[in-house]
Amino acid sequence: MTRPFRFAIQTGPFHDVAKLTAWAQLVERLGYDELWSSDHIGTAFGRNSVDPFAGLIVAANATESLRVGPLVLNNEFYNPALLARTAISVDQMTSGRLILGLGTGYAQVEHDAIGMDLLAPGRRVTRFSESLQVLRQLLDTGACSFQGQHHAIEIDDLGITPRQSHIPFLIGGHGRRVVGLAGQYADIFQFTGLTHAADGTPSGGGFGIDDIRLRAQWLTEAAGDRDAHIERSALVQHTAVGEDAAPPSKRYADIADDSPFLLSGSLEQLVDKLERLREDVGISHFVVRDPEGFAPVVDALAGR
Repeated sequence: MTRPFRFAIQTGPFHDVAKLTAWAQLVERLGYDELWSSDHIGTAFGRNSVDPFAGLIVAANATESLRVGPLVLNNEFYNPALLARTAISVDQMTSGRLILGLGTGYAQVEHDAIGMDLLAPGRRVTRFSESLQVLRQLLDTGACSFQGQHHAIEIDDLGITPRQSHIPFLIGGHGRRVVGLAGQYADIFQFTGLTHAADGTPSGGGFGIDDIRLRAQWLTEAAGDRDAHIERSALVQHTAVGEDAAPPSKRYADIADDSPFLLSGSLEQLVDKLERLREDVGISHFVVRDPEGFAPVVDALAGR
């Protein structure tokens, strides 16, 4: 099954209602399907520590059909039952346009800043698995009975119902266990290409196309009968469109031509590249950070 191309933006002036209103309207007018926030504490990853949900309500209410979501929530920060309550509330207040972006969390510096332990990777993924089970049950039925290593939930009725019949999950990650969980729970799986040092510092160690092919295979194996229902996405780290487009860092020179995370070149070259990526690894959903600069690609491919 070949999915049509869809495009989204992650970033924006989420701290300012007037600027965010204009930004969301621009994003929608340029043909993007979604606007995503982020989930960080402090300034280690830029000055983008606004609550991941608050601005989504503003953006949705300023637009006609733009879908919104956090990209992605740090699961370690949240109790899944309380998160379910928040997600359903936001879904109601955005006319049923929420997509819930979820990840394991990774940054030691953020956890240190708030005095919260960062679990070792294996335990973190186990907790993520439990959270996904609890969230899916509560969002779909309003009820959950669950006893695990990290969560004990007994809720007969959450007392709040989403606007949508099914709030979609976007799950982002790179490791095999997270890809496997995406096979079970994701509506959208996002290839990130990000690998992490012991303290969680991210790098593009998985940007090569062979890494993506392997994870696409893992996803298919884990998804089984769900495989065709999972949209494949890439969180793009570099875009430049035009005949004189700036190339990505020399560090990635050997892999840039095929990497879904590095998109620079003429419009014709990028159209060809995205079509090849869709054919090769199934990626049809691209999240970028420069709405106007990338707009020619959106105009050429959206819905095709």
